[in-house]
Amino acid sequence: MEKRIDIKIHVRYFTHGNPNAKNLLVVLHGYGHLASYFIKRFEFLDPEKYYVVAPEGLHRFYLNGTGGRVGASWMTKEDRENDIKNYVHYLDKIFDEVISTTNFQRKLLLGFSQGGATGSRYMAFGKHSFDQFILWAAVFPPDLSNQIYSKFNSSINYFVVGNRDPYYNEQQIADHIVQLTKEKLQIELIKFDGEHEINSDVLLSILK
Repeated sequence: MEKRIDIKIHVRYFTHGNPNAKNLLVVLHGYGHLASYFIKRFEFLDPEKYYVVAPEGLHRFYLNGTGGRVGASWMTKEDRENDIKNYVHYLDKIFDEVISTTNFQRKLLLGFSQGGATGSRYMAFGKHSFDQFILWAAVFPPDLSNQIYSKFNSSINYFVVGNRDPYYNEQQIADHIVQLTKEKLQIELIKFDGEHEINSDVLLSILK
């Protein structure tokens, strides 16, 4: 018999920049990343203009065997609905704290790879809204209902992917955009010359 209990846990997130900056950029890492390393990809941004916040997935594990490098994941297929509820609640708490101290002029959410599905679900189910949502090298979760898509109408949405990304070919990208358009989710496709990575020039063009 499966049973459940509620517990209090201590979680961590990482920041870069001035917490009183005008722009808040929340970045959600991909599978097997740690937030402490992922946030380094955004340190090129002006710290007086952008306050970058990088939450970390709740599931940490050894990347190879039983020792060595450690990565984190947002969820797996096991008990997925409960994991989604947990990370939405967890992100709510982080954003409660971050937003309580500063009245940001603009709030942006970027989800990279596995973090893209996490960000999509947060946009759908979380209590905080964002002005821009950047789905980077990630597929919009197919399990979100049509009714949920309307929640993205108040944000500017981007789907960013490299032309040499090993996880997405041209046909997959085209099919994905067609499906989202059919569901009336307004999203702009941006392709760049690169692989499964954050491209600083592309990000700057979006932020500006």
